[in-house]
Amino acid sequence: MKLTTVTQLTIDGVVQGNGGASDEDRRNGFERGGWAPGKGDDETRAFIARTYQRADAFLFGRRTYDLFARSWGSVEQLRAHPIGVALENAPKYVASTTLTDPAWSGTTVLPGDLAAAVAELKAKPGGELQVHGSGTLVRWLLAHDLVDELVLTVIPVVLGQGTRLFPADGPDLALDLVESRVDSKGVTTQVFRPAGRPQYAPTA
Repeated sequence: MKLTTVTQLTIDGVVQGNGGASDEDRRNGFERGGWAPGKGDDETRAFIARTYQRADAFLFGRRTYDLFARSWGSVEQLRAHPIGVALENAPKYVASTTLTDPAWSGTTVLPGDLAAAVAELKAKPGGELQVHGSGTLVRWLLAHDLVDELVLTVIPVVLGQGTRLFPADGPDLALDLVESRVDSKGVTTQVFRPAGRPQYAPTA
């Protein structure tokens, strides 16, 4: 399976607290949550739904898994939504050393060596293993060259605080643009594929 990460982020790269509740994630004094809902138009919402629907399996970090389980996995109105149906019907994997008894049906906690476990999932037949949210996990996957495609949905807002997708000091990565779109509300979506290390100008 191809491993695709799907991330909502701000113009300044923040991924923290994008959901519907302002107090969803208050780590490190973050006070500007709930910046993504309602920002895209109908075409963007349809694009997001189609993205979920084409997944053969989902991979989550622990925090995002808990948020999804309490919403898409538990609230009847959300469970009936096309995204909720896609999540319910596909296998769900969680990268966690503390989760032992997941209540959401179809969930498997990945054991031991995470790199080996993810490589084993990618080797399974199928089209796409998707990672939604899960910023810490996405950074780890990128650092270990396990990502095949990145979908970045950029909300036109600058937060000035919060955890960013890409660390200030991390591995470098060249990207090839596969698809790009902008909606009527200024929300942009870019699909990239990793293309090795960037090329830099020679030193004098």
